[in-house]
Amino acid sequence: MSDFIYLASQSPRRSQLLDQLGVSHQLLLAGPDEDAESLEDVRGGEPPARYVARVTDHKLDAAVQRWKRQGLAAAPVLCADTTVCLGRTILGKPVDAADAVRILQRLSGQSHRVLTAVAVQKGAKRVSAVSESWVRFAPMTTAQIKAYVDSGEPMGKAGAYGVQGRAAAHIEQIRGSYSGIMGLPLFETAALLRALGVRC
Repeated sequence: MSDFIYLASQSPRRSQLLDQLGVSHQLLLAGPDEDAESLEDVRGGEPPARYVARVTDHKLDAAVQRWKRQGLAAAPVLCADTTVCLGRTILGKPVDAADAVRILQRLSGQSHRVLTAVAVQKGAKRVSAVSESWVRFAPMTTAQIKAYVDSGEPMGKAGAYGVQGRAAAHIEQIRGSYSGIMGLPLFETAALLRALGVRC
């Protein structure tokens, strides 16, 4: 049994969700010498589910190398990645406020998919899963979109919104995993961790 895991994610929400499972964890973050953002580049025509699984796999490869370089104590390493897609179009993190407005205009009045991949490695063994959920936004006025973007909340978030924040006022319906939409599907994560001997 493992007493703790390494979380290779800067997301405070993923850390909070692991706390919710009762899993103690230490952060294993990319240093300034690592180009973590380039791992999220989309390849032309790549289906969203394959994209999110590939990005998570590459993030975990980088995290395991980081763990080895730092000579840290043995423990499972967890990575996750969330992507928002409208049909086959991947809507990433907005580059600026204008981009956030553009993304939210596309999501307004539409249903979209949220895919979160989770991968965990312990020694040579790696396990992974992808959670799929659906979110429907009510139609949003230009003023509502601008007010939400002005709050700053969309920045740094796939699809330019956080389900646990102010965007909830515009979300009509959710199907699937609420924690998965937040960034770490707890059911799948617990199953993966148990498979590697971590108490949940």
